[in-house]
Amino acid sequence: MQFEEFGLIEPLMRAIGEEGYATPTPIQEQAIPHVLAGGDLLGCAQTGTGKTAAFALPILQRLYNTKTDGPRVIRSLIVSPTRELAAQIGDSFAAYGRHTGLRHVTIFGGVRSGPQRKAIAKGIDILVATPGRLLDLVGQGVVKLDHVEVLVLDEADRMLDMGFIEDVRRIVRLLPRERQTLFFSATMPYEIQHLADSILRNAVEIRIAPEAPAAETVDQTVYFVERGQKHLLLAHLLTDEAVSRGLVFTRTKRSADRLTRTLRESQILVDVIHSDRSQSERERALDRFKKGHVRVLVASDIASRGLDVDDISHVINYDMPEEPETYVHRIGRTGRAGAAGQAFSFCGIEERCYLDQIEKLIRRPLPATSDHPFLSPVPRAAKAAATPAPTGPAMANGWKKPLRRNLLGRRRRR
Repeated sequence: MQFEEFGLIEPLMRAIGEEGYATPTPIQEQAIPHVLAGGDLLGCAQTGTGKTAAFALPILQRLYNTKTDGPRVIRSLIVSPTRELAAQIGDSFAAYGRHTGLRHVTIFGGVRSGPQRKAIAKGIDILVATPGRLLDLVGQGVVKLDHVEVLVLDEADRMLDMGFIEDVRRIVRLLPRERQTLFFSATMPYEIQHLADSILRNAVEIRIAPEAPAAETVDQTVYFVERGQKHLLLAHLLTDEAVSRGLVFTRTKRSADRLTRTLRESQILVDVIHSDRSQSERERALDRFKKGHVRVLVASDIASRGLDVDDISHVINYDMPEEPETYVHRIGRTGRAGAAGQAFSFCGIEERCYLDQIEKLIRRPLPATSDHPFLSPVPRAAKAAATPAPTGPAMANGWKKPLRRNLLGRRRRR
């Protein structure tokens, strides 16, 4: 399928050509026609699937085709969980809408509101916002939402993780009942499905399965280890200087903070990002990591989707993710642009159900190494197999004896 087949207006087609897009992604191919037709949408898709264009292009077309000569009012509202994501969405609207004459503003916390207030006062068609700053400016009378025709909630599961769901409900109550709602989430836990059911009407559901990262560039290895010894295993692996830039993922903010303190006590240069840290603290930590001032960055899953750092040598899943799609997203941070990358996953006995789900998603078993000093007991049903040892810079210390697990030997968590 080609973009021309959507019937997009010339200003959008010109911008698409200037951006170098050739063919639509799967979510764009499925979502754009439905959104153009005015229907509600529930999209389950990861970052990096092209979902921003899937909603931005139809919104721009709708607003362009129904321009009026009166004062500009906010006709489309896009709510995102973080400043970083909001800025990316704003950049996309600027790129795709450069020839339409439509105006947009992006607002978020952590900075002075004055410039944002002035930009809104000039009149805008599209507002991209984080929940907290949006409600602040609504409360001050700066933002009026009574003319919103299209609402987009992006990365709703992340808003749940960050404690924004009640804010989202408040925002929805401020909007006209007659509107189009586009709801996107990488995962669909019960709370998110319930929220979607409460605000969508006759929505079409689109699910885009994430693609597994390129096996040629990301070498994936599992380390069976007891939970209480994970920090010792991590410190052991970090003695290898080949781990030049390591991104370590935990499931919770508390775990991230505790691990960071432990690594600092071991004289490892490390910083941490999660949603409890201020915007300036997160930006400072990310900048130090990018510039090589710290060797290791610990991140909770809540913060992980906003990361964009080149040349990450290793991704380490200190905690196995509960959602298998999160694993795919995590390890996609290494092995970019054809470079070699390593992904290590620490798996405690209580986490093997998550490993099972990951292997089902990527449709292959992950090799496990037994040659490390903190190996936990392997399930009795597991069978050793003479599989090739992982290769790459971090395997230079002689870890040569991987195991191949019998997947039937693990219980699935219900």
